[in-house]
Amino acid sequence: MTTASRTESIRKYRALRIARRCSQLFFLGLFFFLFIKTDYTGSDRIEYAVNILFRIDPLLALSTILAAKVFIALMAPALIVLLLAAVLGRSFCGWFCPVGTMLDGAQRLTGSGKKETGPTMFPRLAIVVLLFIIVSSVLNVPLAGYLDPFSILVRALTQAIYPALNSLAVSFFTFTYESAPPAVNVVTEPVYSFMKQTILPFEQKYYDLALLSLLMFAALFAAEFVQRRFFCRNICPLGALIGLVSRRGVLKVGGGDTACGKCIHCRRICRMGAIDEERNVSMGSCIVCMDCLVECPRQVIGFSPGPLKSGNNEISLSRRQFITTLAAGAMIPPILSIRNNDQQQRSALIRPPGAREEGEFLNRCVRCAECIQVCIGNALQPAFLQSGIEGIFSPRLVARSGYCEFNCTLCGQVCPTGAIQELSLEEKHRAKIGHAWFDQTICLPYAKGIPCIVCEEHCPTPDKAIKFRMAEVYDDQGRKVRVKQPYVIDSLCIGCGICETKCPVYGRAAVYVTSAGEDRDTDNILPAAGGAGPY
Repeated sequence: MTTASRTESIRKYRALRIARRCSQLFFLGLFFFLFIKTDYTGSDRIEYAVNILFRIDPLLALSTILAAKVFIALMAPALIVLLLAAVLGRSFCGWFCPVGTMLDGAQRLTGSGKKETGPTMFPRLAIVVLLFIIVSSVLNVPLAGYLDPFSILVRALTQAIYPALNSLAVSFFTFTYESAPPAVNVVTEPVYSFMKQTILPFEQKYYDLALLSLLMFAALFAAEFVQRRFFCRNICPLGALIGLVSRRGVLKVGGGDTACGKCIHCRRICRMGAIDEERNVSMGSCIVCMDCLVECPRQVIGFSPGPLKSGNNEISLSRRQFITTLAAGAMIPPILSIRNNDQQQRSALIRPPGAREEGEFLNRCVRCAECIQVCIGNALQPAFLQSGIEGIFSPRLVARSGYCEFNCTLCGQVCPTGAIQELSLEEKHRAKIGHAWFDQTICLPYAKGIPCIVCEEHCPTPDKAIKFRMAEVYDDQGRKVRVKQPYVIDSLCIGCGICETKCPVYGRAAVYVTSAGEDRDTDNILPAAGGAGPY
């Protein structure tokens, strides 16, 4: 290659590398835009395809379809990513993935971009994880949402980073408003107003598993100290799936002929460890970052209609590894089936309105936290072990922390898999997700003879599901008093939980909601005395 052609080749590849970085920044910005638009904006309609990131995820699509045993049209866009991989290799990971962009951006903090990347530490682990997820999904134990990079990212942002950012902003601007001179407030107040209208959430929210979600996300960056793009190379099942398709893709990057001599510079700088000792490029690992093409001293690496060498460096599992992974995945359902069926724990598991039957709901739920983020009343919380290990991070209503807004249908609109079905407002008003009960040992009118009508005042149903009856009781002074005592009408209560949220009793509420009578479970029926009557 002449000097002129070598210079022209470098110029072309540098332009492509700049294009890649621009693509990364654009799609990262688009992701944050859609994430912010997932928050409540004062309307019961979501105008943007805020869940598109999960709908184009082929790992989640494959896992959900295998577990649900039905084609899910909502996730059809995932085919686009696989088609992209068949044509352009694993470029999705290097050009579009927001997690990959963040990891690349963290190089200056971790120092991973300044040292040799070295070979992938656990080259077969990502394929093992992918196969394990596929097998468990077939056996109705979908685990993809736990290690899918998009789920990890959105959970951390929703449950930890975004609420913390809002808390920090409110604290700072409250301090400046109360303590700073008027001249400072002339600047800070418009800034806060602008942030509130654009990037800050509608209201401050709190989540049970915020620390766990944050630690899982932080682990991705901590791993960068071990090896550049450690998660992408060693663990990411989404990347492994795209990589399998990319192996047979049209795009090839090749090099390593005799013109290389003893130079292994390309191998030293490859962020994915895709280049072996013979300078073969593994298209199952190559994310088309352009670094080797730009940095090659002799410009002997380039795009090719086929690999310049045999390309036998693709990673695959041995027969023993394959069978062991299949067996491990197949062991999960029998082990889970012998667990104790805790009825008390089951009664506390209240799913969002529109949620499918529990088994199908868990098969479809990808733990993306979209519904949790969009919930107006901060009612939806990530579950821990309330529905077993297969239900961790799935949404459940915790009425003491928030309630299901009567005129809200947002959670069904943002669910990317149909685990929560989209309901019309009329259907939402009729949807029963649980039932309210009174604990007469601590309810003020029952236990103390103290008048209290808070629960009835907040009950949202047109015909109040909570009504009163007059009763004579003794107060804490031993005097007989007449007081209104609340009770629940079975046919009217929808289990929204606002009565529990607003109950003035400190600590455990005197009225609480369970999943009893929920529409999605015909076996979970309410007890009846003589077929009707208050209790």
